Amino acid sequence: MSSTSIHRNKKFDLLWPLRQWVDGIEINDRKFAHIVCRVIPCQCPFERKLTLFGRTLHIPPFCKLNPLYDEFVGLRFRALSYLTDVCGEDVNKYIC
Repeated sequence: MSSTSIHRNKKFDLLWPLRQWVDGIEINDRKFAHIVCRVIPCQCPFERKLTLFGRTLHIPPFCKLNPLYDEFVGLRFRALSYLTDVCGEDVNKYIC
């Protein structure tokens, strides 16, 4: 896919301004970084494996259906990186 076709598709993405806004959020506060890490889960909370009558049913993760999924994952990663690199904190409690 050429770069011009990528730019052309962004014009039709109604959520593009919101995506840019989320991507532009800077993590420069320890308290805010902790809030981001607590609010955005490390893995999809909807993915499940159910066992009924000896059969296992897999419910796939629906998080990828969220149009801002990638931006939120990036925001959480930036928060974890800030806590680790800048604040020197152990972030193992936020890792699944």
